[in-house]
Amino acid sequence: MSDRNEHASARAEHGDRRIGSPARGAGSARDDGSPQDGAPQSHAGTSDAAAQRDVIPLFPERIPEEITEEDRQAFARTVSVELSPEQIARILEPTETFPGQPELLAIHWHPEFVPLELIERRIAATFPDMSNALIIPTQHNILMRLGEYFGAEVDCYSQNFNQKVQLLVHFAARHESRAGVLESMLAYTFRYRSSQLFDLLETIVRPIDARLDAAAHETGADERLIHFVRAYARKLQQLLKEHQADIPAQMIKNKLLRDFLDKYREVYGDALIFRAQVFVRAVKQIVKAEFPLSYFYRTEEIIEEARSIGAGIVIPHPEQFWPVLLAEYDVDGYEVWNPQSRRYTDFLIELVGRRNRQSPRAPRLLVFMGDDTHLGEKLKPVREQDPAKAGRDIGVQPPWEELRIRKKLIVHRMGRRDVIEEYRARLGG
Repeated sequence: MSDRNEHASARAEHGDRRIGSPARGAGSARDDGSPQDGAPQSHAGTSDAAAQRDVIPLFPERIPEEITEEDRQAFARTVSVELSPEQIARILEPTETFPGQPELLAIHWHPEFVPLELIERRIAATFPDMSNALIIPTQHNILMRLGEYFGAEVDCYSQNFNQKVQLLVHFAARHESRAGVLESMLAYTFRYRSSQLFDLLETIVRPIDARLDAAAHETGADERLIHFVRAYARKLQQLLKEHQADIPAQMIKNKLLRDFLDKYREVYGDALIFRAQVFVRAVKQIVKAEFPLSYFYRTEEIIEEARSIGAGIVIPHPEQFWPVLLAEYDVDGYEVWNPQSRRYTDFLIELVGRRNRQSPRAPRLLVFMGDDTHLGEKLKPVREQDPAKAGRDIGVQPPWEELRIRKKLIVHRMGRRDVIEEYRARLGG
């Protein structure tokens, strides 16, 4: 049987599960097609075969074990960085515009594999009256330049409270010749963080039973779901080995298995892929929790090297690693709002203000807001998007305009224009 016919056979055996929901409610059919205990049974005159025809199975009866041509095409689409005309149009046409807003502060966002030239056009369309802007990309552990500035979001390790921390690092392009050591530190960090993908795949394929049992307990995954995920994790693992030299470095990330599974929605339906991704996400969180942190550079080392080239440093979403607020690192400020971190904005503004009052002779800490946009999310089909991430946009930070927040910022002289001017002066751009 040909590769395509094998997947076609899987589709035929599997049925069209897209009409099903990811979770089963009370009284619904089990995954194997049998009714739940207490569910109505077939009455006389209705054969078991006829009753079974009305049940849509969730799991395929057979998964092609070998890598098929369809698998190779799915892999190629998953790791591709080429944009289609439709994807380019999606980047160039913002979903919302903000005429009349002259200031734009955007120092925490991720281009991923979207060309900066397209991103600049999107920003210009989003803010047509922009006249005073500070826009710096912060790719994960990769220095990237836009205009007069370089930026990156850096993973590091705070030994004194034994936790991974992230820093936003920004510096003027005229300091590029002095950034060789920092760039090498980030390249090492990028490779080390990328190794989480291979740890995740090895956990599922080998398998590491303790991790899988914990994830299964958390998500309710059974052996059939784990078998399904393992089959495609094994395929991805083999395809990565075959194409290691050809894969763009930025595509080696721990979300790759999730993205690979997305490509099989037409084969297996949304319900099964949703459940598989929930299980994969749980395994990923366990892998991340057990990932050795001591191989990251220490937070102090990154700060020292960044400061040596005149870089500015901001701590993003500090509530994700609360002890960092007590560490009193040499930084320029804190991100007090982020689309995934809205709960503590008022508290963080007051904290920054209190710190500044306590140390009147030191350079004051600044208040930042970060949209944390991931441009790659906007390129996916809607059914594959993470809605929370897809809804973000560069520079769109509503709290700057909220009356309650503005009142606090005015008191602390931390309006958006104030922060732009002061941080720009510190960077020397």
